Amino acid sequence: MFDFAQMTAPDPGIKAVIDRIEAELHRDVGRGMAAVFRATEGGLFSAASALADTSSPRIGLITGFYVPGGNPAAAETDGPAAAALIARAFSAAGLTCRVATDTLCADACAVALQAAGAGAVPVDMLAPGAEAQGLIGLWRRAGIDWVVAIERCGPSADGIPRNMRGLDMTAFVAPLDRLLMAGPWRSIAVGDGGNELGMGMVSHQLITDSVLHGDRVACVIQADYLIASGVSHWAAYALMGALGLLRPDWRDAAWATFDPELDLRIVEAMVSDGPAVDGVTQERHVSIDSRTMAEHQVVMAAIRRWLEPASPTRGP
Repeated sequence: MFDFAQMTAPDPGIKAVIDRIEAELHRDVGRGMAAVFRATEGGLFSAASALADTSSPRIGLITGFYVPGGNPAAAETDGPAAAALIARAFSAAGLTCRVATDTLCADACAVALQAAGAGAVPVDMLAPGAEAQGLIGLWRRAGIDWVVAIERCGPSADGIPRNMRGLDMTAFVAPLDRLLMAGPWRSIAVGDGGNELGMGMVSHQLITDSVLHGDRVACVIQADYLIASGVSHWAAYALMGALGLLRPDWRDAAWATFDPELDLRIVEAMVSDGPAVDGVTQERHVSIDSRTMAEHQVVMAAIRRWLEPASPTRGP
């Protein structure tokens, strides 16, 4: 049986590897996030080690970012694809997992989960403007004790959720920030632009000074742990890599997500059947944030290289 006591003091070598994995996430793709990356260094290790220290966590994933100006208007590929990879890994490790999203993004999330081989994971929907109490109660009854929000738009200082273009998203965004904050669960948030849930952990002034429209878009909602990434999708690779290092009993399930064909299949299915669009180009392309899946998988490969010495099945 795995000895959970060892998690109170992880091997310093493991921490060093996880910090190097985090450095792979901190690639600025043109959003001016370099200062945010510096401010959040260590976030991956802190988040992963806290989650790994929970014997059998029951995990809720919050994702989905609607693109009303898309062709067609649809959920963006970033977010649900990462959540599907994470859900697949947690489910394969024998853990309970659920996904919460807007009604407008529910089909894309369900398609992503199905393509990932995690179609049995429930998708809980909330409509824009609806009350969150029913969903909060559902997650409490389900015993959720960790929530991971990934690429999820959240309210700025004036209470209005905005996209990176500074546009008001109130009509398209369900108040899932209330679910994140409701507890008794602990929370991890992932973002790549400053307007996502969890970015309240970063100084508002820093986002204002660094990110285009930062003063208007900066999300004020905090999380227990924040992982900043050049593209939110990459954080799925990183989190699964880190958890595989910290939890040998989850390793096979977590590292099985380092599969370029699986990664591509999820996004292809979302675009074809979700539907889903690229959040930057706003077109129905098999891409995330205007980058092809081959480009994203360069980051996957870079992270995987840091894991290879720890895996008996992977050569140098």
